Amino acid sequence: MLDNVLLKDPNFIALALGVSLLLGWAAGLLCRKIKTPMVVGYILVGILLGKSLLGVFNDQNIQGLYFIIYLGLACIGFDIGGELALHKMRNLGKQIIWISALETLAATLLVALAVYIYTRELYIALIFGALAAATAPAATVDVLREYQASGPLTTTTFAVVGIDDAYAVFIYAFAAFFAKMLISNKTVHITEAVLRPAGEILGSLALGLVIGLLFLFLIRNYTARRGLLVLTWGVIVATTALANLFHFSLILANMALGLTVVNLTRWKRDDLFELMRNTTPPLFVLFFVLVGAQLDAGKLLSVGVIGLLYIVLRSAGKLSGAYLGGVISDAPETVRKYLGLCLFSQAGVAIGLSIQTKITFGAKLYGQAGIELGIMAVSVIAATSLLFQIIGPPSTRYAVIKAGEANV
Repeated sequence: MLDNVLLKDPNFIALALGVSLLLGWAAGLLCRKIKTPMVVGYILVGILLGKSLLGVFNDQNIQGLYFIIYLGLACIGFDIGGELALHKMRNLGKQIIWISALETLAATLLVALAVYIYTRELYIALIFGALAAATAPAATVDVLREYQASGPLTTTTFAVVGIDDAYAVFIYAFAAFFAKMLISNKTVHITEAVLRPAGEILGSLALGLVIGLLFLFLIRNYTARRGLLVLTWGVIVATTALANLFHFSLILANMALGLTVVNLTRWKRDDLFELMRNTTPPLFVLFFVLVGAQLDAGKLLSVGVIGLLYIVLRSAGKLSGAYLGGVISDAPETVRKYLGLCLFSQAGVAIGLSIQTKITFGAKLYGQAGIELGIMAVSVIAATSLLFQIIGPPSTRYAVIKAGEANV
């Protein structure tokens, strides 16, 4: 075991972060060669360097690195908001509303019910139900681009994977509130039970909107790319700090920031978000390495039943919800039959929310039950994300080929 003084030394931590970037890069390349998502490599490096094995990152120094995790969550939220451009969504109408709502709700309800029946703990069921709602757009979009897919299924998939993470954040805000209430054994009136999470959601949205409007005012006549990059990072960091200060959702606040920017600016919308995406890879490598560092590898096997329930019921919810939404909205047959297969992938937002669970419920206020809930959430989501990121892209490929929309 490494010496505690050394673990806290700033030079040692800087060296560890540098090594993490190098090892993460190498592991990511290896994963790409064996057709596995690069994020898997980053997490494995984190497990190697974390408390499960080498102990380079552990309880002695990980708290001081949470700012990296916060920024990773913030960039995920900002990127989601950037995908919600209204001019792209307008023509899709009721299909997107029904399908995205029902596939997220079906996954949430089925997972929550199964976990509750198994654990008999409602606060655990609420958190895992909320985590099941999210879908990772990156892997799905990569497949659609690779096969130059086009048609009703492809168009609907782009819209749904862009919006259902927003639903996931909303659902999580309510679920986390009720979980806090249950785990702390506090009596809360129904009005407070509704108004407090609603206030957190509205406050997060308002914060992102106000900062987004200020940002757009600052850049209204400004075109220098370097300056735009500095200003964009500045508003993301400021939004994140203020969200934490006011106990809002930093993911939701930054999502509102991105949504405001992408919908109200009149020029170079996509360029601005692409500029940001070009600067975030090192952050996301460290983000996922630190995710892996917090995992207790021994517990990955001990959460097998909940993990299995989560995999089966989340998949069933995505398939059935997408089909039912397609039927209600009178979507084309190919959309009804195959869209659910394009929604299996899970990574960034689900992992981000699981980390937020660990941070939130790890506080002393929620005791040992809260600590165990946080560890369980991170462990199960990390393990299931690995599986979903492996089966998600082939499922999407099968769907677009069967729908006749792939260029093969």
